[in-house]
Amino acid sequence: MPAKAASLINDTETERVITELITPLATAADIPNGRLRVHIINSNEFNAFVMGGEDVYVYTGLLMQIKSPDALQAVVAHELGHTIGGHMAQMADRMGAEMTRTMIIQALGIGLMAMGGDPSLGAGVLAGSGGVAQQSMLAFTRDEERIADDMGLKLMIQAKLNPNGFIEVFKQMENMTGVLESQINPNKINHPLTAERLGNIRTQIKKIGDDYVPQNAPSDELRKEYELVRAKLIGYLDSAKNVATIYPNSDTSDAALYARAISQMQVGNLDAARAGTLTLISRRPENPYFYELLGDIEYQLGHFDDSVDAYEKSLELTQNAPQIETALALVLTERNKPGDRDRAIEMCKRALLGGAMPLTYWVLARAYDDGRSDWARAEYYHLIGNDAQAREYARRAQKSLRPNSPEYIKAGDILDQ
Repeated sequence: MPAKAASLINDTETERVITELITPLATAADIPNGRLRVHIINSNEFNAFVMGGEDVYVYTGLLMQIKSPDALQAVVAHELGHTIGGHMAQMADRMGAEMTRTMIIQALGIGLMAMGGDPSLGAGVLAGSGGVAQQSMLAFTRDEERIADDMGLKLMIQAKLNPNGFIEVFKQMENMTGVLESQINPNKINHPLTAERLGNIRTQIKKIGDDYVPQNAPSDELRKEYELVRAKLIGYLDSAKNVATIYPNSDTSDAALYARAISQMQVGNLDAARAGTLTLISRRPENPYFYELLGDIEYQLGHFDDSVDAYEKSLELTQNAPQIETALALVLTERNKPGDRDRAIEMCKRALLGGAMPLTYWVLARAYDDGRSDWARAEYYHLIGNDAQAREYARRAQKSLRPNSPEYIKAGDILDQ
């Protein structure tokens, strides 16, 4: 990811729901079970992309705006269409070819000037060489987008999902950009116009037989879970004013209660947030993420025992939840009863088995009371990109740690980098 790119968000609920939604696509694309990984990018952009065929990056702006899980599946299917089509490799080859072509044209321009021909002619060829390559690349990427749409639609059908998800997302895109696109030269952009893509998809969908049944389309329960994920993101990332507009008090759905409770917690109205969360738990006592939210609220209220109870209940109801394990470890270090720090260390180590997270190392540094604390801080600063602090704490760690201990070696790895 470029240095200026938005940050990634770790959230067990969001990652689990999206993974469940796109697993049929992964199966249809012959991606081995468990290899597809979902990453959430904190950005308002209406976007998603796939890297390496197994890492799906979805922007919060897309999740917050797309109301239908079918439409989200269509977006991911399109991105997987690029991967199946080998477009990234083709793009690199094409860029190399266009660079060579540009250099030849530029050499021709310089040659004309050197041979004593019309200098203005040579300069014109030289100036136009980049434009030729750009127009060729734009045409190439537009064709790739059309192919990715077609392959994505075929993937949706192969996965037995609802192909109308493509129509939903293109209609939404058309509502967002239709006025602007009417003023754009279609040959000057790297995507086909949305109206063209919508028309192409409608034509393709009409060809699907009447006997087609989307057997793997999201269940009613999964649709509700997707609504909760959207509400959660809106509650955390949008303003309280917008949350109140999107989810007014007259809306008594679980999603609305969820968004409002999170938003109230965000602005410090903890009692109201707690009341709303308890209502959600009374409605759906099996939902682990409502207990996670209650744990967050109780922690901010300073009710450490209640926070620990809530997080423990959340972990009891779910599996493989490193973010919740880290949250529980944090509260344990704050409460600091006998045995709490040892348990916090255990929770952090378990969480890190699922992948390195900055907050987990930060909590681990609080839990340790020896040189391993400096090592954990070094890992934390390394992950957030503060190399100077990472090296400083790695040096401190090596001064107090036993040589050849795991933490000593890991600190050395940071210094070597």
